[in-house]
Amino acid sequence: MTGILDSVQEFLALGGPVVAILLAMSVLALALVLVKLWQFQRAGLGAHGPILAALDQFDRGARTAALQQAAGARNHLAPLAVLALRAEGEGEALRARLTGLAEEAIARLQSGFRLLDSIAQVAPLLGLFGTVLGMITAFQALQEAGANVDPSALAGGIWVALLTTAVGLGVAMPAALVLTWFEARVAREARLAIQIVDVALCAGLAQEVCPLEAPHNTGLAHA
Repeated sequence: MTGILDSVQEFLALGGPVVAILLAMSVLALALVLVKLWQFQRAGLGAHGPILAALDQFDRGARTAALQQAAGARNHLAPLAVLALRAEGEGEALRARLTGLAEEAIARLQSGFRLLDSIAQVAPLLGLFGTVLGMITAFQALQEAGANVDPSALAGGIWVALLTTAVGLGVAMPAALVLTWFEARVAREARLAIQIVDVALCAGLAQEVCPLEAPHNTGLAHA
């Protein structure tokens, strides 16, 4: 354990405060990713089978069975499905209410995305900033050395300066990839929420009145 701490301290001494900030950002990003994974697991993301089966039953007129199926789903949209399937008729006020509840559910899943996106964008810039500072220091040492320039010392200063860029990219790339995966999973939940609202409110209406490809712009599709 002592050896690991010594290695970390040596690494921080080489990279300076910029590397320390980047390491702190990496710890924050890792903690956020773990929290979101726990949240997604608890919310039952991807468990769409029971809700889709309930919507199919509702389409076929089996209202009671559809409600039971939806109530037993472990997906976080199950309460929305139950409420939507119990709603009577079609109306803009009802659609607005259900859409608002759906957007609220999706917004809870998206909490923390902005912070993770900020880490993915700022980390490489911060690493580049550290490299620029390190290069300035290296060339200042080169100027002070005058004619007695030691190429090995200059090369050492340059690779230390480039270390911050490498660390910044090492923090940013995994954060960006995980964020993309998170957004794809939430987008699937948003599509399911739209489907729940449309199927529940369009049941029994004519195709001309309520087409399968509902044109309502709920904003959830861009979640």
